[in-house]
Amino acid sequence: MKIVVTGGLGFIGSHTVVELQNEGFEVVIIDNLSNADEKVLEGIEAITGKKPIFEKMDLRDKSKVEAFFEKYNDIGGIIHFAASKAVGESVEKPLLYYENNLGVLVYILQELVKKERASFIFSSSCTVYGQADTMPITESAPVKPAESPYGNTKQVGEEIISDTCKVNSQLNAIALRYFNPIGAHSSIKIGELPIGVPQNLVPFITQTGIGLREQLSVFGDDYPTEDGTCVRDYIHVVDLAKAHVAALQRLLDQKNDSNYEVFNLGTGKGSSVLEVIQSFERVSGKKLNYKVVERRPGDVVQAYADTEKANDVLGWKAKSSLDDSMKSAWDWEQKIRD
Repeated sequence: MKIVVTGGLGFIGSHTVVELQNEGFEVVIIDNLSNADEKVLEGIEAITGKKPIFEKMDLRDKSKVEAFFEKYNDIGGIIHFAASKAVGESVEKPLLYYENNLGVLVYILQELVKKERASFIFSSSCTVYGQADTMPITESAPVKPAESPYGNTKQVGEEIISDTCKVNSQLNAIALRYFNPIGAHSSIKIGELPIGVPQNLVPFITQTGIGLREQLSVFGDDYPTEDGTCVRDYIHVVDLAKAHVAALQRLLDQKNDSNYEVFNLGTGKGSSVLEVIQSFERVSGKKLNYKVVERRPGDVVQAYADTEKANDVLGWKAKSSLDDSMKSAWDWEQKIRD
């Protein structure tokens, strides 16, 4: 059975392709290489012993999306990662984000609803909860107004899928709300490859640790948390990838309770910025050069997942510790700088 993975050469996408191929699925990757490198295919093949089919394509071209579905008429499911994801850039270029993140989603769903049965996994985000009222965050927590066009595309994307499922019973979809993916594959053959200055904490830490960045800025230490820094739920990317396979299998086995479901994906444990820095220092044996600076606009105080639903319903649980994840991220950083 062919499974399509859009954005399949990206950080989470490539790790998910590996887990799909390990489970025996035939994978077709779509990627326009705007935020990925074609060499990632070699890493996937080195790990799994099999090279996935690769179609270089910009999904914003509706005619190409239609042609793709005509060419591959035996698709069993789609895992949709392809989206722009930098919060700051989305504020500066909102139309780019709405076109890429919502237009593409519409084009794909228009093709899926033509099928007798379709399984669709959507890459969503805990940003939909904004500053949640209580911790940990459950799937029933209210969706708050988005802090950025990026966050808004995840909220509206979920609404588009939900509305489509209401009137198309043959479409079965699961939205996976990620918390903070970090780390790299244990083989160190694939990992995170941020272009330019990293938007996320862990690659900025590892790049600072290796000397690529002079200093890490810690945005505020006066938050109402144990050590004053923001708290997030950091999940190993391989654990996250395995959750996608579990969610897809649920749809393929027709075990879903409704044709639109939502799951949080995290560890269930919050770690502060300073705790992440301390974890890096433990696994690397290096002192990190960091400085506390002013708070950054838009940062929520804390966000960590209630994972009970994913644990019980999907039969999935995150296994890696923060130190495990940081160690793999540091090993990867050292490998790509060799």
